[in-house]
Parts: sequence; C-alpha cells; structure tokens
Amino acid sequence: MPGGRLTHDDRRQIAVWLDDGLGYAEIARRLGRPTSTISREVARNRAPGGYLADRAQQAAGQRARRPGPVRAAEPPAEGRGPAFVARFATLLAGTGFPRMPAHVFVSLLTSDSGGLTSAELVRLLRISPASVSKAVGYLEAMDLVRRTRGNGRRERYVIDDDVWLHAFKADTGAHAEVAAAAREGIEIFGAGTPAAARLDRTARFFEWISEQMGDSGLTDAAARDALTVLAGLVHAARPLTAGDLATALDWPGDRVAGALDAIGRRPVIADPLAVQRLGSGAYALTLRADRLSPAQRAALRGI
Repeated sequence: MPGGRLTHDDRRQIAVWLDDGLGYAEIARRLGRPTSTISREVARNRAPGGYLADRAQQAAGQRARRPGPVRAAEPPAEGRGPAFVARFATLLAGTGFPRMPAHVFVSLLTSDSGGLTSAELVRLLRISPASVSKAVGYLEAMDLVRRTRGNGRRERYVIDDDVWLHAFKADTGAHAEVAAAAREGIEIFGAGTPAAARLDRTARFFEWISEQMGDSGLTDAAARDALTVLAGLVHAARPLTAGDLATALDWPGDRVAGALDAIGRRPVIADPLAVQRLGSGAYALTLRADRLSPAQRAALRGI
C-alpha cells in the first residue's frame, strides 16, 4: 500500500522498469510512492550488476531485525506466479530477447488459457497499452503470438501449442538466408581475398546450422530426383535448362522443377558441387569454393 514498506513484487517491478529506462519519478508514480522512496531504495541496494530485486528484498529483511530466522526472499504461494514470470523473462532476455516482449511472452505462456487481452496484460505487468502493443508486434513478427477474438469484441493475444515449432522453422530459414548472403559476398569480394575467406567460414557455419536444424520436408523420391538431375548435368558437362533436362530425362517439367527446388533447399545434396542458375536460365555445375583452399586448387592444377 502507498506509504508502507516496499513488497517483493514492488522491488521486482522497480528492477524491470529501471531496465526499461524509466526514471525514479515515473516508477514512483506507477507504484503510488514518493519519488524519494524509490531513489532511496535504489541507492541503498544498487550492486555492481545493477539493482537486483531479490538481493534488495533480502537486505530489507535483514535490516528489519525481526526476532527469529530471517524469512527467505521468496513470496508466498500466491505470489510465486509473478516471481516466476519475472525470473523466466530475465532468462529469456539473457539470450537476446528484448525485455518487454519477454515479459509479455512469459505472461501469455503461463496464463491458464494461453491468451490474454491487452487490458489484462496492462494490469498484470503494470505497463502501458503502448508497451503491450509494441511487445506483441515484436512477438507476432517472430510467429510466437497470434491475435484472436473471443466471445466479446476484445482481441486476445494467444500462444499456440506448436509455438516453438514456428520459432524453430523461422530460425532455420534465417540461418539459410545468412549462408546464402555470405556466398553472394564471396563472389562480390572475389575468391581468395581475406574477406571472402571469412565469408566462406561464415557461410559454412550457417549452412551447417541450417542443415542440422532444418526440416526440409524432402521425401526419398524428391532426393532421388535431385540426384538424377545432378547426374544429368555431370554427364552433359555443360549448362542445361530445365526444359533440356525434362527432355533428356523424359520427365514432366514440374518433376524437374521439383528436383531443382530440392537442390536449392538442401545444397548439401550436391556437395562437393553446387548448382548455379545462369542469367540465360540454364543450370550449371560448379565446384563449391569451400571444399578446397586456393593453395590446394593451385597444387591440383600443377599435377
């Protein structure tokens, strides 16, 4: 209550809002406390790592000097939900997750229905509607949250049961894009340059991550078709269009297109070769630059 002792939840909110960049006056307004209470609390309990709510609560208990053992800095059972949300959100923030979206996400994750309205999030986290909107926008962009409407007209923000599968696939796609961009950079800066060597290591790393994480969705039949197209390009020893391949292999055009798409989605199928689409629309085989160093290529040419 205003004017009384700060509670453990109050101290957690102070820590969150300090991390969000709020000033003492705004924090005091939100908690209904004098500004001097907040400034004194932070000054008294600031540590090298910043203001830590649990440490501040423990120090407050020790200062009270009450008879008997000092109570642990753990809230009663009914208060453990907010404590867990704050702790879990802090852990997510440590992985690079923005702090406010982390708090909104964990609040949704731990709600009974897996969804909350904006007003419910405002009351639960004691933040502004604008902060909720911004956090939800971030989570939507990552496919972690979706909007729905219940019986009423209010929007609810919901977490699906397969939320981590969505995030997993999104990360896999991002890794593949980074690898492809690095490969493009090698061509721009020129093979054999220091920049190209670093980009090559970058591309190989993200290709490996994408390959390990990716659910390519390729069937055995699609993989076999991809290998047949590769064999056709090797045998022809020259660039071929998709139409050329369809004619030579006696396949429908969509089957050739599917095989080429499979190679594009899983370049490892062609390793140590790579399939390159030329400006003419034809497909050509090239040796992957990362499989041999410039010195190794020079030595092989001299044999």
